[in-house]
Amino acid sequence: MSDPITVAIVGSGPAGFYTAEALLRSGRAVAVDIVERLPTPYGLIRGGVAPDHQTTKNVTRKYEEVALDPAVRYFGNVEVGRDVSLDELRDAYDAVVLAIGSPFDRPLGIPGEDKKGVYGAAAFVGWYNAHPDFRNLDPALDVHAAAVIGVGNVAIDVARVLVKTPTEMTKADLPDYAARAIQASPLTDVYMFGRRGPNDAKFTNVELREMGELDNCVPQLDAAQLPKTVEGEASDRDRRLKEKNLATLWEFTKRRADEKPKRVHFCFYAAPVAILGGERVEALRLERTQVVAGQARGTGEFFEVPCGLVLPSIGYRGAPLEGAPFDAKAGIVANRDGRVADGLYAVGWIRRGPTGVIATNRPDGVAAAAFIAADFVHGRKPGRPQLEALLASRRVQAISFAEWKKIEAAEIAAAPPGAPRRKFATVADMLALVDES
Repeated sequence: MSDPITVAIVGSGPAGFYTAEALLRSGRAVAVDIVERLPTPYGLIRGGVAPDHQTTKNVTRKYEEVALDPAVRYFGNVEVGRDVSLDELRDAYDAVVLAIGSPFDRPLGIPGEDKKGVYGAAAFVGWYNAHPDFRNLDPALDVHAAAVIGVGNVAIDVARVLVKTPTEMTKADLPDYAARAIQASPLTDVYMFGRRGPNDAKFTNVELREMGELDNCVPQLDAAQLPKTVEGEASDRDRRLKEKNLATLWEFTKRRADEKPKRVHFCFYAAPVAILGGERVEALRLERTQVVAGQARGTGEFFEVPCGLVLPSIGYRGAPLEGAPFDAKAGIVANRDGRVADGLYAVGWIRRGPTGVIATNRPDGVAAAAFIAADFVHGRKPGRPQLEALLASRRVQAISFAEWKKIEAAEIAAAPPGAPRRKFATVADMLALVDES
């Protein structure tokens, strides 16, 4: 029997797990190691999906089946570039697949974005999802108004989490520190700004409709900003989505501002040009736009919205990894349809940029597995034993999947009634739990 093809997947988010799943189904004998810099797996499923949208996280059950396959091993708390280099992985494994995502916020590129009170969505979402990188963000929420820049699902998640009541969040895994800060905030108005019009908004209709069903908050929208019908070319599927969104937005125009104590304002055709104030944010300056040939262009008409919090949600960007070519303009690892170099592949956002939904990553994993099956008839490099030896020599505490399950069990046990879990928010606490058990 030929030796299995040894594969290291760097990153344990959806793209990484879809790649592992596809490799197991490839018809080749494989030994797959998933290398993750945090003790916890699942990437943005754990650290990016809104805490009140638990059904979206059910996909992790399928990922767990993959992780428990005898051909797969999980190495948590191992950071490529810190504990082991990419070159060392490539030396140890026949194939290395980069599934490291795009973890950083795209900058706004306008004056004032360095003021206190400006937090990118990646950081803010990480904070309210107990991501260890953002546990100490400590956003200044002592404000009456907030501006969310963007009209996608992440933007609408941010707005919704800010205005939901404690009762509405009972079944969420919002960490206690975030819940206390949000509930103590005097916030009454959240503004969502889009450079283009409603037809170009990227939220799904389920997310949008939810904004009209909140206990303590009412949506607000100027009917003058809404077209009567969907404009421009679109596929049948996209047209149906746009028509549903447009119908929902028209319903929002009928809602009164005094219906409930809080309001979310949907504002289209507005581009931010400056964040105003001293050390802290005091207002957002915007330019009214019009869409010409699919592009938002300024009209020369400006206005200001007083606010103490600005949350840009305009997309994510990847970061370079030593040993892999990086396309700085696109914010991705330079690749040809997922091929980076001999034996090196990319999947997910680091391959194609931060677009799509969770399942959009599956074709990337299938393609990478097909490349690997075509490139290798059988294994040639040792893989796992060489990685284990490297980590042992450097005294790196790698977390196994069984140890992750202990962390998960402790989180579930600590959950208050109705909540699915209470997450550990620091790596130190996770490792301490593993050491004690």
